[in-house]
Amino acid sequence: MPGTGALAGVFKAYDVRGTVPDELDARRAFAIGVGFVRFVAEETGQQRPAVVVARDMRESGPVLAQAFMAGAQSCGAEVTDIGLASTDLLYFASGHLQAAGAMLTASHNPARYNGMKFCLPGAKPIGEESGLRAVESYAEEALLLEPVEETTAPVRHLELLDAFAEHVRSFVDVGVLRPLRIVADAANGMGGLVAPRIFRGLPFHLEMLYGDLDGSFPNHPADPIQEENLADLRARIVASGADVGLAFDGDADRVFLVDELGMPLSGSTTTAIVAKAMLDKHPGATILYNCICSKAVREVIAENGGVGVRTRVGHSFIKAVMAETGAVFGGEHSGHYYFADNYRADSGIIAALVVLEVLSISGDALSALRRPFERYAASGEVNSTVEDPAAIIERVAARYAAEAQLDWLDGLTADFSSWWFNLRPSNTEPLLRLNVEAADDDALKARLAEVLELVRSPVGEAAQGTTR
Repeated sequence: MPGTGALAGVFKAYDVRGTVPDELDARRAFAIGVGFVRFVAEETGQQRPAVVVARDMRESGPVLAQAFMAGAQSCGAEVTDIGLASTDLLYFASGHLQAAGAMLTASHNPARYNGMKFCLPGAKPIGEESGLRAVESYAEEALLLEPVEETTAPVRHLELLDAFAEHVRSFVDVGVLRPLRIVADAANGMGGLVAPRIFRGLPFHLEMLYGDLDGSFPNHPADPIQEENLADLRARIVASGADVGLAFDGDADRVFLVDELGMPLSGSTTTAIVAKAMLDKHPGATILYNCICSKAVREVIAENGGVGVRTRVGHSFIKAVMAETGAVFGGEHSGHYYFADNYRADSGIIAALVVLEVLSISGDALSALRRPFERYAASGEVNSTVEDPAAIIERVAARYAAEAQLDWLDGLTADFSSWWFNLRPSNTEPLLRLNVEAADDDALKARLAEVLELVRSPVGEAAQGTTR
């Protein structure tokens, strides 16, 4: 469970996130550096653990990164600074160097935010159930001490972008790629740094949209899961006659695809396309998908001879299940795609390149390629603010207990065969997150309204039925 100290507001379920400087400043960053290294030393048994640090383009990044590295060094860490990077580049660095990693980023959040994502050596995840609470506790202890004079020990600086680009390209057969026209909207985030380098030398014509690094996000928010943030990319694809669009989030670990007609692909559709491609290369392999992915994903896995395993939402859970099952790939509806040969870490641009390889081999337009993988109508995530999320979920479960197959892997999933929904509580807010999928748009509209009425009605007497 989250702590109650001075840092409780910024330590979330999977990372650190807060506004600068009121919630996150240099003093707190120093303390978090201390806490992180204490945890890494404890986990690895190393007195002087190796730590690799990177940051995104936010204006507060240099000051916070410097303070974090100073805190890490004060505990004896040997720090390598790889400078500006995408989060998937940081994960690559952690695996490549066998070092613990810290990425200073607030991903898709507005400019006033910053934060940190952590991993153990080999890009092993650190989340709420895998060490993040310990990092928070140690950092809280460090905040109570007198400020430590910052060390002047040297920090190793290393350039890994070219090595990362070569690594990403290794996931495809470069020889089969054809000259596609691509528009990539970096939203002034880290995609503007990594995409041109990765596509350099490939037979693509790449046009960057908002490729300048600017942590004030002057053009639109770096949150591509919100369709309104795709408007400029969609218009440019149609106007230029491009074959594919790529929309990055701020730290460029997620990429959403858009077809030549300007229509976005969901994370589930991309997961299904990549899953089939991975099964073509690894027959019979295990593929992971989270509990809010389209039912089409598990169908595609089965049809192509794979073993599908359903997981909870979130990178720390998925990476752990990958290690347990030996899965070669895992996908999330939110646009995170995990590869065993990428240290089990997620990388949107690897997934995008795999889709571009499939597109090149097929010779089809993306609008045609996607069709067999899109079999149902989906609501996307619909959030509701409620006073008692647990009570609402229990009420919804009671209502449907007699007519649906219920499971509690991650919140409540109710499967009615012809439609299903998942209702999950937020980790950080009094919100319930609802995803509904049905056979067609009319059925979806009716079922979504039905479940939302239950979710948003005041808690009263429990519906008839049984719960867990």
